[in-house]
Amino acid sequence: MVPTQCGGCGEPGTDWCGDCARTLTDSPVRLEPRVEIGVAAWALGRYRGTYRSTLIAMKEHGRRDLIGPLGGALARGIVTLSQWGEIPDGDTLTLVPAPTRASAARRRGGDPVAAIARASADRLGRRVAVADALATSARARDSAGLDARARVANLSDAVYVRRRFVPSSRIVAGPVLLVDDILTTGATAAQSCRVLAAHDLHVSTVVVIAGA
Repeated sequence: MVPTQCGGCGEPGTDWCGDCARTLTDSPVRLEPRVEIGVAAWALGRYRGTYRSTLIAMKEHGRRDLIGPLGGALARGIVTLSQWGEIPDGDTLTLVPAPTRASAARRRGGDPVAAIARASADRLGRRVAVADALATSARARDSAGLDARARVANLSDAVYVRRRFVPSSRIVAGPVLLVDDILTTGATAAQSCRVLAAHDLHVSTVVVIAGA
């Protein structure tokens, strides 16, 4: 038997405690990444405390049960940003998960960013869809430990739109949000936005769970 503990703070006897749930209701914070993205970037919180430990537990320790709470937090953040006027009005809203290396997704039992986006869309309603449009080529290495310049070079020509992805009129008609778990330098977000724009998909806002 594996003891149950909170994925955010380690409190025994519960998989997700009330204090951590309340922390994820913080108001979004505006980010100023070192790499120019071209659109506003927002985070639900800073990459420390509950935000950091929850993402590590989900990504590195197999806590897939945390996708639900994170998806719910992302949905609340999107609603708040919409109320603030930071997300354009539209009949539809499309969430595009930032690309994850295939090897990392396999190791983690699936793409956690895409899973969070889908959990968020489920809470936001039928007018919100997830477009799994982006992928990263195998030649891109893990960006951990790289500075901003090295991250840009690492992702140059490595992010691409999947061949099977065909933009629908529904996606083009409404705002598009790029969604990620962590924004560090902004290199992934910037390259993703450029690639999507080349396919006539223009990101309105970048929203991440945590900003480093």
